[in-house]
Amino acid sequence: MRRRLVALGVLLAALIGLGFAIAGVRDRGSKQPTTTVAAALKPFRIVFPEGFTRADMGGRVKSVAQIAAQERGRTPKLNEASYLAATSGKRAIPGFGRRPLEGFLFPATYQFTARTTSTQLANAQLKAFRKNWSTINLSYARAKNLTPYDVLTIASMIEKEAVAPEERPKIARVIYNRLHHRMPLGIDATVRYGFQVPGTQSLLESQLNSDNPYNTRKLPGLPPTPIANPGLASIQAAAHPVAGDWLYFVRKPDKVHHFFTASERDFINYKNAHGF
Repeated sequence: MRRRLVALGVLLAALIGLGFAIAGVRDRGSKQPTTTVAAALKPFRIVFPEGFTRADMGGRVKSVAQIAAQERGRTPKLNEASYLAATSGKRAIPGFGRRPLEGFLFPATYQFTARTTSTQLANAQLKAFRKNWSTINLSYARAKNLTPYDVLTIASMIEKEAVAPEERPKIARVIYNRLHHRMPLGIDATVRYGFQVPGTQSLLESQLNSDNPYNTRKLPGLPPTPIANPGLASIQAAAHPVAGDWLYFVRKPDKVHHFFTASERDFINYKNAHGF
């Protein structure tokens, strides 16, 4: 009897142990393997202000890429030389034909990582341009015999001239009126672009009297290309100028607003009165 009880106890213990072993196998089989995933690096931001030229954007890429390298210890693929190369030459733009990219590199805030290429950034800017341009109604401009590229070029000039946002449609009207009267536009920002003269430097008489195609002081009509990359507000103003007979405008002493007039004499008198 004693031997039978001992044998029964051994058998019972074996069965209990087998049950725990089976349960352990089931538990291990039901659990998913644990994988440690490195947290994705937070992307950097690059801000292109409205009115930046392609060259300005190249300089901004250089500055931001240097900061990215210092903070992360890795050199991004983005750099000034590759960006300028990616945005050089002409490209087929839907609705515009084959054009240089100045004017189409939409100014906005973009994200990039160490692996982002200059071509990818440029393509993102062109995509943003197409999205914003699709909201523009060109019926009025077409009625004035202006092409989409003309409107974009006008928008770039507005972007470089306007400081007070509410004056954009008035500057657009001056450009429309002067084009209508076949007058030179007289916008110094185009001359600066043509000769690559910064705003902190005075223009020379030789430059203002030159036959440079961007010299709107001397040559009638629009410059051959946009002179900057305009934002949506300036594009809208270029497509929808406010009504008015103004032919002239000049910066007021506050260096923010402009004096607008249809009279050349009033324009000259105002300039003389304020030492311009």
